[in-house]
Amino acid sequence: MTLQRARELVAGAHRIVVLTGAGISTDSGIPDFRGPQGVWTTNPAAEKLSDITEYLASREVREQSWLGRLDHPAWHANPNPAHLALVALEHAGKLTAILTQNIDGLHQKAGSNPERVVELHGTIADSLCLSCGDRRDMHETLDRVRAGDADPDCEYCGGILKSATISFGQMLDADVLERARIAAMTCDLMIAAGTSLSVEPAAGLVGVAASAGAPVIICNASETPYDSLAQALVREPLSHAVPALL
Repeated sequence: MTLQRARELVAGAHRIVVLTGAGISTDSGIPDFRGPQGVWTTNPAAEKLSDITEYLASREVREQSWLGRLDHPAWHANPNPAHLALVALEHAGKLTAILTQNIDGLHQKAGSNPERVVELHGTIADSLCLSCGDRRDMHETLDRVRAGDADPDCEYCGGILKSATISFGQMLDADVLERARIAAMTCDLMIAAGTSLSVEPAAGLVGVAASAGAPVIICNASETPYDSLAQALVREPLSHAVPALL
């Protein structure tokens, strides 16, 4: 159950799928949610900003959310060694997909092929109208917030805008989820990196891979509900652990 065992699994695999969560981006300056210094750990009230019911019902919640998007650390963050290690794994011909719960775009910024990155929970890079579906570059909408529009509405239909991300209470895009499931079913190794594996259905992709016969490596600082499926558990910091797998 050591790093050495994980290295052996990676060396013997040819169709690796990696499921990444917030923990892979903490060393890039983007805090996770449930860790000791996580956003929701230090400020439990902040969790309601990620609840679609609260967002739709409360202008105050939307205004707080837009202020948070203005200063989101993703705009200035740079990939860390864990992101870069996955690029190297792709260049080595071993990586078939990155299934990410993150919305920060750091995998693509690191150099991962965007066609191999499946953004399960969407992206902060775009804003989306919840009524008509109009989608555009987030910075265009943030310019309106900077100009004084605290809760910008859709310029086409007047509907409520939010980031093109999945909030609690929203369904994942069916096509995106199916693509992720196919990747998990056809891999010969699943690596879960920096995810508490507590949010479904993304977490269940580990079980999908295991049920299809793929060994599982879990790299996470704390225990997860899927640890019993893992052939290797790695608790070291991800900016060291993920490069070490290679």
